[in-house]
Amino acid sequence: MSQPAVTRDLAREFLTYIQVEKGLSANTLQNYARDIHRMQSWAVDRGRRIERLERKDIREWIASMSREGLAPPSISRAVSAARSFFRFLMLDRHIQSDPSEDIHTPQQSSHLPKFLTEEEMDRLLRAPDVKIDVGIRDRAMIELMYAAGLRVSEMCGLRVADVDLDSAIVTCHGKGSKQRRIPIGKSAVRWLQRYIAARDRLGSNNPILFLNRGRALNRQLAWSIIKTHAATAGVPHISPHSLRHSFATHLMQHGADSRSVQALLGHSDISTTEIYTHITDLHMRKAYDRFHPRARIGSPRISKG
Repeated sequence: MSQPAVTRDLAREFLTYIQVEKGLSANTLQNYARDIHRMQSWAVDRGRRIERLERKDIREWIASMSREGLAPPSISRAVSAARSFFRFLMLDRHIQSDPSEDIHTPQQSSHLPKFLTEEEMDRLLRAPDVKIDVGIRDRAMIELMYAAGLRVSEMCGLRVADVDLDSAIVTCHGKGSKQRRIPIGKSAVRWLQRYIAARDRLGSNNPILFLNRGRALNRQLAWSIIKTHAATAGVPHISPHSLRHSFATHLMQHGADSRSVQALLGHSDISTTEIYTHITDLHMRKAYDRFHPRARIGSPRISKG
């Protein structure tokens, strides 16, 4: 039996089940069908069977809906339908665990930031022509913005002295003259080393790190550079701030906690950071259930008489 047929049958069985067992209205059934089809189509496009989706897949599916501009209430409804579907699969023993359990969905008032997937981010990073010095500069610039979650103004204001490549630390001067030290990874360090070598060949004495013809790169030009490379990479309609959103979202997707991301981004209010939890697990709930000594103790028995 082909893969699409398997997924279609399970979806049909589920819709029949909820129609019979729950007596839902025609409109509600139609919404369930639309949402399950949305998830099924997403899975099939990636060569996956819907009953084999894992938790990381559900997070990516939610992310794809937010990136497509689907409203938070519609995403929440779709995730609710997915939860019902996976509970049905568990009931019929098609799966052993529920991949949608404790998945966090956006609140209705949430403004969902635009970000790139990891694959899109990789394409964007590879877009500059690194055979020329300007291309090396652009690659280093994009690498650093993504590695450190920098605002475009912060990136443009960086001085050569702010980058400690031996320690892999960047000292950033953010909003309100606030300063923060941000670790960066090996990829960003490698491309910064290449850029600084190319920059030194130009013989510039300008203390600013990123230059254009010997002068400090400004925000408008940085935006234009990123837009050009994004078009080449096939990820249009992004802004320099999309790199900052991608930095935060990818960190949280891989398990970083809100407080750590808050410090890295330089947010003064944790609520600003928590918008990035729209596609992550409820790590706090899981940590509590795992470590609190009384988290798994049942309700007390009430003695009779």
